[in-house]
Amino acid sequence: MSVKLVKPMKMLTREYQDFYLEWKKSGEKMIPWVIEKHPDDMDRFLQFINDHEQGVNLPDGWVPDSTFWLVREKTIIGVVNIRHQLSEILLSIGGHIGYGIRPSERKKGYATKILELALLEAKKIGITRALVTCDADNIGSLKAILKNGGIEDADYMEDDGNVVKRFWIET
Repeated sequence: MSVKLVKPMKMLTREYQDFYLEWKKSGEKMIPWVIEKHPDDMDRFLQFINDHEQGVNLPDGWVPDSTFWLVREKTIIGVVNIRHQLSEILLSIGGHIGYGIRPSERKKGYATKILELALLEAKKIGITRALVTCDADNIGSLKAILKNGGIEDADYMEDDGNVVKRFWIET
């Protein structure tokens, strides 16, 4: 599996728009949250990503975060968002790392790989113990977290009637 994490970049605009449109057409919730941002103006999108990484122009209560694309050749397979610290809500249901794999590339091991690579990036910014959460019925994400050494926290949370499991992973 020859994939790597890259910072979002203008030269992959068309590929990212393809990724975005595929997800949008699926009708599924867009995870991580950052992919909800429409990439029609890539310069503005990239400035938004950079601002968030630098902790600039963040909404109240938000923490700095870094976004990466999981790329195979030029195809964007997935997106991961790494929160540099935990706010109260992130400690409950969001965690340090949120990731998503485009619908056409699921069940191929990419969730496990994107999380593995994200944990390396988290370590680089000083996160030694990462909280990763997922919906209790998301079997693919549960498997990816466990394969990356996730230890389930006894506490689970509910988010609008949805059970969210919490896992800790040493980086």
